[in-house]
Amino acid sequence: MTDNRTLLHLLGVEKPIIQAPMAGVSTPALAAAVSNAGGVGSLGVGAMNAEGARKIIKETRALTGKPFNINVFCHQPAQADEAVERQWLKWLAPYFEKYGATPPASLSEIYTSFVADPAMLKVFLEEKPAIVSFHFGLPSDDVIAELRKAGIKLLASATDLDEAAQVAAAGVDAIVAQGIEAGGHRGVFDPDAADDGLGVFALTRLLVREFHLPVIAAGGIMDGAGIAAALALGAQAAQLGTAFVVCPETSIDDGYRRAMLGEAARRTTFTAAISGRVARSMVNRFTALGSDARSPKPPAYPIAYDAGKALHAAAKATGEFGYGAQWAGQAAALARSLPAAELVAQLERELKESIRQLQQFAG
Repeated sequence: MTDNRTLLHLLGVEKPIIQAPMAGVSTPALAAAVSNAGGVGSLGVGAMNAEGARKIIKETRALTGKPFNINVFCHQPAQADEAVERQWLKWLAPYFEKYGATPPASLSEIYTSFVADPAMLKVFLEEKPAIVSFHFGLPSDDVIAELRKAGIKLLASATDLDEAAQVAAAGVDAIVAQGIEAGGHRGVFDPDAADDGLGVFALTRLLVREFHLPVIAAGGIMDGAGIAAALALGAQAAQLGTAFVVCPETSIDDGYRRAMLGEAARRTTFTAAISGRVARSMVNRFTALGSDARSPKPPAYPIAYDAGKALHAAAKATGEFGYGAQWAGQAAALARSLPAAELVAQLERELKESIRQLQQFAG
């Protein structure tokens, strides 16, 4: 079992448990509860503007004095393509009509990448959250230098060895090894490149052997046994997202919650139809629409999300929740509906028991 105290000391936390940021799902109440319980609570602000991010940083600080993580998206800004967008809206039109609505007349890039958002950087430099993490890539060296100078610890996700090498060279403090099992968006730097599809345990072991930075395992980890397995492979912490989705502190709707606690959680799939970028979701009406052989190419991320959110809203207004972004990892069926602090305590108990069993087995 690897010594995880280096990362824990660096982040100023007690337990090797990080709640994944989950933009649109996580809340100040969730992040604060996890941090107060000794883990790392996280907030995804990639879909917010700078002042929205400032607001939830302040709200979280009012609930905890412990470190928490703020996550941003570092994708390349979208390239609009009117023909692709028009064709996509035409494809979706019958589904809007089914729910008594009309598709948007046009689509827009609904949020700004951190690589093109100096206002967000300004908020971070003024508010100085303890931890900032990057998904879909990295900001410029100058931005990383400014964040480090402000005393902010930095994490970045990687899905393969090449991305991890870029993370290590950029001077961040730890690598989040995102396995193919993870719910939500694949963190690949280049969505047009081939995806190696590495599982979390293979990826974790590769990164531990290749790099000196602490590694955080992420993807399909739902309980203390999964955390113990990640630590045994050399990770210094585990990041869990789907495990926290059904906590009462999250902002998910009733349809998402019912799906997570029902049969739907047994099947997940990748789709680009909802947002324009590959993400793992429970199988639902939107993923089926995207897998239809007649489906045209969706617009670029996050332009496609503009249509996706509109269709979800139209269907939801009639009581149909199956067009939501119901992101979930491969082991979603293991989710437990517990308050976040209770879940962290349960994960810690399971982790200790799993370590005890491993030690007994080792003799």
